[in-house]
Amino acid sequence: MSGNGNAAATAEENSPKMRVIRVGTRKSQLARIQTDSVVATLKALYPGLQFEIIAMSTTGDKILDTALSKIGEKSLFTKELEHALEKNEVDLVVHSLKDLPTVLPPGFTIGAICKRENPHDAVVFHPKFVGKTLETLPEKSVVGTSSLRRAAQLQRKFSHLEFRSIRGNLNTRLRKLDEQQEFSAIILATAGLQRMGWHNRVGQILHPDECMYAVGQGALGVEVRAKDQDILDLVGVLHDPETLLRCIAERAFLRHLEGGCSVPVAVHTAMKDGQLYLTGGVWSLDGSDSIQDTMQATIHVPAQHEDGPEDDPQLVGITARNIPRGPQLAAQNLGISLANLLLSKGAKNILDVARQLNDAH
Repeated sequence: MSGNGNAAATAEENSPKMRVIRVGTRKSQLARIQTDSVVATLKALYPGLQFEIIAMSTTGDKILDTALSKIGEKSLFTKELEHALEKNEVDLVVHSLKDLPTVLPPGFTIGAICKRENPHDAVVFHPKFVGKTLETLPEKSVVGTSSLRRAAQLQRKFSHLEFRSIRGNLNTRLRKLDEQQEFSAIILATAGLQRMGWHNRVGQILHPDECMYAVGQGALGVEVRAKDQDILDLVGVLHDPETLLRCIAERAFLRHLEGGCSVPVAVHTAMKDGQLYLTGGVWSLDGSDSIQDTMQATIHVPAQHEDGPEDDPQLVGITARNIPRGPQLAAQNLGISLANLLLSKGAKNILDVARQLNDAH
């Protein structure tokens, strides 16, 4: 009897332990929900692996009394997570793609871009204004937004309203809206509200004619070490080809303009009948000056394929070895071409002035 017990114990000791993949995330409820959704997909794809989620606070989570555009740090919501990635404390990090700069620090890459949710902005109204729209809010109503991009576009469109900075995670901002009398409405990303299950708070979804969205908005990006081929292969299956191509075009546009969160730059992309349409715009801080245009390119959304490694796989910080290279390059070229068109029409001057004004205040 005792012999059988020893044999069982030995077999257990010799059985291979499940490999643990450590996943980094911000601590906010939304970040956790987003990370949980990515991990759930990976668990279904790789039942033989274990996943451990490690949550941490970032600079952007800690500095809550200053507008994002004033902090002067490109990687507000990513730096601490990248530090953990660099020190091998985590194997991959889940981000909102719009938080990831178009130029990543050396040694990192975006190994997957998941299927995009609704990228448009939404208006959430104070309970006493439910049923209104921005257009029908009373004169001088105050609307909260932490984004120069939103404020510039909406001031231009809704000149009867006043736009004021509001910071904090989604829960904090909604509490400020509901419990204080300062704001009549706030502007948030539709995707975040939907992921939190707060569909009932969406009072109005803004059409691109009213407010174009941020580069990468609504999509999740999985950041990994650029040389960690094992993890790159692991997460690469999460790439959604259409989202990937749209976001490559958007990020190439922003990178070529040298834009960031300290200047108002916005986009709108659509894929239809083998054409990728990219609309992009730049605005002065008060929205009075703007340049917008649209370009398109013939790009067929490819299926994933098993290709060999490329020499230099990264495009605007993204590695997608399992998606054909041609469509990726075409998307990048579309973004660069539209940026060049806007620059030829005077976009650099608008952005330079916006930067200077933002720095001065």
